[in-house]
Amino acid sequence: MSEEELMKACSRIKHVALDMDGTIYMGSTLFPFTKKFLQRLSDNGIGYSFLTNNPTKSIPDYLKKLQGLGIEAQAEEVYTTAVATIDYIKQNHPEAKRLFVLGTPSMIKEFEEAGFEMCADDPADRPDILVVAFDMTLCYSRLCRASWWAAQGVRYIATNPDRVCPTDQEVILVDCGSMCKCIEHATGREPDIVIGKPNPDMLKCIQTKYGMEPDEVAMCGDRIYTDVATARNAGSLGVLVLSGETTLETAINSDPQPAITALNIEEFGRLLLKSKGIEY
Repeated sequence: MSEEELMKACSRIKHVALDMDGTIYMGSTLFPFTKKFLQRLSDNGIGYSFLTNNPTKSIPDYLKKLQGLGIEAQAEEVYTTAVATIDYIKQNHPEAKRLFVLGTPSMIKEFEEAGFEMCADDPADRPDILVVAFDMTLCYSRLCRASWWAAQGVRYIATNPDRVCPTDQEVILVDCGSMCKCIEHATGREPDIVIGKPNPDMLKCIQTKYGMEPDEVAMCGDRIYTDVATARNAGSLGVLVLSGETTLETAINSDPQPAITALNIEEFGRLLLKSKGIEY
């Protein structure tokens, strides 16, 4: 994409879908440029939403976290893969009521409040659907039970494909994609569907909600294989930021290349407003 084409593409953007961890904050630390970036979008009539592949927290929990970081957000501005999974099951498998879920208590509560019943870790308690998510409270016996149900042919849904979760701590947070690989290695079974990014449905929901064309929405995040791929799959502008998982070397060697690679959302914000003739 030439510079002229890039500026023209940016000038069409009316809404920015933002990944969260690694993009607007890292773990429990808000990036110093995040508040100004969001304010500059609002000041110039550009909307934004938060899209995260991390289902460990409910919408109220995410709102509380954002508020604790100094960001005021509304429930309708946050969309998680837990909510997307609930929507998917209700739309595509309305008969399914009983689930076996690898997920945090916060996520499980969200499913229960949506009307689903949780199955016990018991071979006699067969679920309608197996749901595997990023589970920071993972119990080995439940991982074994999930593998059993996968091997028995129970419909199997993964909330997201992420291998690791970004963190500001000196540790690797094993995410849903790695848990699914564990199950696959044990059983030979892959998920029937992976709900989160790069599945374009989450971004398409944003497009539909605000009545926008795909090229009027930008998807901004720190991962090529989820965030940028989602934008590509949805026909939107993909923006990679190097403030999280992806390194510059990985970005340079990526094929295809992201439409935009920026150090962080502040750098992207400057480019976005410049395309509209506005100073950041």
